[in-house]
Order: sequence, then C-alpha cells, then structure tokens
Amino acid sequence: MSASRPWSEVRAELSKAGFRPSRRLGQNFLSDANMLRAIARDSGVARGDFVLEVGPGPGTLTAELVALGARILAVEIDPRLCELAERSLQVAGDVRFLCADALAGKHELNPALVRALPVAGDWHVVSSLPYSAGTPLLALLARLANPPATMTVLLQRELARKIAARPGGKEWGALGVRLQLAYRVRKLRSIPPELFWPRPQVESELLRLERREDRPSRGDLPELDALLEGLFGQRRKTLGGRLAAILGSRAEAERLLADHGLSPAGRAETVDEGTWLALSRDPRWRARPT
Repeated sequence: MSASRPWSEVRAELSKAGFRPSRRLGQNFLSDANMLRAIARDSGVARGDFVLEVGPGPGTLTAELVALGARILAVEIDPRLCELAERSLQVAGDVRFLCADALAGKHELNPALVRALPVAGDWHVVSSLPYSAGTPLLALLARLANPPATMTVLLQRELARKIAARPGGKEWGALGVRLQLAYRVRKLRSIPPELFWPRPQVESELLRLERREDRPSRGDLPELDALLEGLFGQRRKTLGGRLAAILGSRAEAERLLADHGLSPAGRAETVDEGTWLALSRDPRWRARPT
C-alpha cells in the first residue's frame, strides 16, 4: 500500500491554499501513487539512509521515502509548498525541510545545503528535478568532497538522454563526460506526461547514477574542465583544429591526438569519457600556454 496520501486529497489541499503551479519553477508534480512507490523502491534506499530530496513539492515522494525509514533532507524553493509538505509530514518520520533554493548560482550549491550534507559515509539523492536546475545540481553534487553514493533522479527526457548518452551522437557532450566519469548511469524507466499535474509537454525518464570507485580525483577536475570547454566549445570544428589553436602548434596537437588513438579530423562528440580523462592528464596538455 502506498504511503502517500491520495492525490485527490493532496490536490484539494493545494486548491484550498490557493496554490497554482509555477511554470518558471518547473512545477509539474508526479501524481501517480504506483509510480511514486516504484521510484522509492528503485532508489534502493534502506532504513537509516540519509537522502537528499530536491524539489519535494507537496511531499508525495517524500512520504514514500519516509515509509522506507530514510532520514530525509528535503530542499524546497517554494515557501508555499514547503509549509504544506512540512505540515503533512511533521509526524511521519525523520524529515528536515530546508526552505531555500538548492543553488546559490549556476556554479555553486547553496552553502546551507552543503553544511547539512554528510561529510563522510554514503548518502543518496532521490528527486524529481525541474529541467532548469537538473544540470547544475547533478554536476555540482557529483563534485562534492563526499559525493552521493547514488542519485535516482526523474528528469525531462532531453536532459536524461544527455546524461546517459554515448559517444557518436549529438547528445554526447561535456555533461555526459563529467557525470559518466564519476558515476555509472542507467535508465530505469520512462514516465509519460499524463502521470503529472499539471501535464507537461515532454516525456520524463528516471535515471540511476551509481558512484564509481575509479572516478577522477578532485585534482583532475580543473584540467578536465579546461579540455572539455576548449574542445566542445565549438563542436563543428575538428579536434586537430581546436587543439592546435590551444597548444599553438598543429604538429604538437596531431602528435598528442595520435598518441591517444584519435584522428585530428575527428570531432569532440566521438571521444569516449576515458579518453577525455587520459588527454586531460597528459603532460603536454597540462603544459599548454595559458
């Protein structure tokens, strides 16, 4: 049996409070109890686990996680929803609400959120993320000193496919490289728009990201970022052309690419994540003019 209240009851409470979903905040709430329960189950969360949920909305997924015995930090940007969800879940279990934006900007998490996360030990993310916040949130969470062990996230299909993409297609880019170097990514299920209120214009997908033991060190990341930005920055140009412009030598660029099994006529979207990391660690890249 679902731990969530019936959606009709949640909807009535939202209506009574005069709540109207915000398009700017990407507020489309999953209203199907079976799917909410399935997402909680797919997360693999167990009793006592620490879980970060960003964008809990009215708390329907939160309730399912509470039923599993998780300790939850729920971060909600909309004070109206924060109050409603906190009131409905105040005696349900170990839930702490942070009524704030999870982001302090495109390149920084909210310091209050960072302070509330575990500094050691495994913890997890389970969230239905708005499209606009999904990219920076996942990228920044993956780069914490103690990043989440798993992230089970519901995303708009376009973003989900960029994260789960493989080399050779237009969806493969810097975001996929960064996340796949740190996590193994699996698509768990597709979720149609009719299971949301209000109904979005796009399909959604549930992804599970599992932290890799062989992920790059934090010391690797500045050089990796510089390489990705330099070569993905102008996707239509060849690897040889972009790298030659950065290194200041066509011959040196071609030697570097050849040593990593790449053609100077190739393009950034054909390079797999392991090769990106190897290139960024190459002393010739690190000795480039700046």
